Amino acid sequence: MVLDSIDLSFYPGAKIGVVGSNGSGKSTLLKIMAGLDPDFTGTARPKPGAKIGYLAQEPVLEYKTVQENIEASISESRSILDEYNNLALKLGEDMEPSEMESVMDRFNVLQDVIDAGDLWELDRTVERAMESLRCPPGDAEIANLSGGEKRRVALASLLLRNHDVLLLDEPTNHLDAESVSWLEQVRHITSTRYKHSKL
Repeated sequence: MVLDSIDLSFYPGAKIGVVGSNGSGKSTLLKIMAGLDPDFTGTARPKPGAKIGYLAQEPVLEYKTVQENIEASISESRSILDEYNNLALKLGEDMEPSEMESVMDRFNVLQDVIDAGDLWELDRTVERAMESLRCPPGDAEIANLSGGEKRRVALASLLLRNHDVLLLDEPTNHLDAESVSWLEQVRHITSTRYKHSKL
């Protein structure tokens, strides 16, 4: 058993690793923290409203293309940008003052959201994540990928969702040194990583 009778608190930006041998409970602890395993004694209380992302050792992906899986992870961001662009066009139309005010209010709210999330660079962010993690081509079918390729796509999708907390089960498996280095520089999330001991 890796951990027993523990009390843990994680602060924003923290990166925590748990190392142990096979069967010592690392993955179980991760599932408990992700809210996926209710069969335990004690309590697990994430901060209310916290978005928790979980990368399993064998992640499940939609049997579509790589790009379709990636796009699904940023659909909310795409919707925000689409609405913003549609409102920008609408502002060029003739409107009643009250409608103009309503459109401008929404337009300004969306602009703040886009600025805060750096969504102006969404396409570049997606491209950088896929390149850095050596994801297969966007038109590749998930059904034809190896286990390692699927994990890289799943990890890229997870990072692009901008969770508050990431729980990663052996995240560096199937990654080369450059990809690991890039992953270590991702600072916008708190992550808990689990890996097998080399001992």
